[in-house]
Amino acid sequence: MDATTLPPDLRVAVVGVGVMGADHVERLATRTKFARVSVVNDFDTAKASRLAGTVPGCRAVEDPFEAITADDVDAVLLASPGRFHAEQVLAALEIGRPVLCEKPLALDPADALQVVRREAEHGSPLVSVGFMRRFDREHEELRASLAAGELGTPLMVHCKHRNASVPGHFDDRMMVYDSAVHEVDSVRYLLGEEIVSASVLKPTPSENAPAGLHDPMLVLFRTASGRVVTDELHLTTSAGYEVRTEVVGSRGSATIGLEVGRLTTQLPGGRWGGSVHADFRPRFRDAYDVQLQRWVDAVRRGEGVDPTSATAWDGYAAAVVCEATARALDTDGAPVPVELATRPPGPSSDHHEEQR
Repeated sequence: MDATTLPPDLRVAVVGVGVMGADHVERLATRTKFARVSVVNDFDTAKASRLAGTVPGCRAVEDPFEAITADDVDAVLLASPGRFHAEQVLAALEIGRPVLCEKPLALDPADALQVVRREAEHGSPLVSVGFMRRFDREHEELRASLAAGELGTPLMVHCKHRNASVPGHFDDRMMVYDSAVHEVDSVRYLLGEEIVSASVLKPTPSENAPAGLHDPMLVLFRTASGRVVTDELHLTTSAGYEVRTEVVGSRGSATIGLEVGRLTTQLPGGRWGGSVHADFRPRFRDAYDVQLQRWVDAVRRGEGVDPTSATAWDGYAAAVVCEATARALDTDGAPVPVELATRPPGPSSDHHEEQR
């Protein structure tokens, strides 16, 4: 399909217009080509109405399923609370409507697997999961470097995920499902293999942490080939937002997250100095922009999903790893196995193999 035969602007419904959803509305309205927001929905109906009033041609509806199935909608972006995602994705699949779902695809792995199977029954790829690091320039460069063998054999991965602060209700499980989930997908994306076990170590909590929160926390993953991944979660640093990833290989190491491109440390003289962002939105602004543009372009071409995006299967795998990690919170460092179901044949499986 060439540019002259592509449909007009993609009409997008945004379900959930809190911090992330409102950010996506602004992005679609001002920086994404060939797309416009036609419908918004939120539990806070007044907020949704106010936001709709700022976007030409947009209206607010009270029922999320009305937004998902509306006649003036071509595709759906879900930024609602994670506990509603699976049901809302299934509603989009029921009518064959492409959907970009912010993480998580589901909190319960069984619900995520149901989405995978329903998409397989549909026969076309329709579900993208919003793991935006896959669209981050530094992550893309590191993945390409690994694929080219520049570091030799990858042996270990060291991840750091740091926030200035978290709300007072944040608990240990939220550290897993809201934060570590990103490293889960990053590791699978970078290494191209599954995580097979998870364990958790809890150092002495910071005095900045809310009562009962084990912050910082160290999560250890082991992959199918035996590689070891460390994930340092420190969410009350009082400093800012940082995401760093270092891959240690048999011929050298490479680090991303310092925002100077890929720093390959087997070369002499690498130095860096600068400041950190206040939160995740400015750090990954460009990645979110690229993610949405590629999604819009793919849907307009009739492909349903962009080849770079995380699939329904990726969302399911992340849910299983997070469940195992959450169980590891209570095992005093003992590893908990990650057990994935057999991947059903279908669009998510085919797309996953294309990524590799």
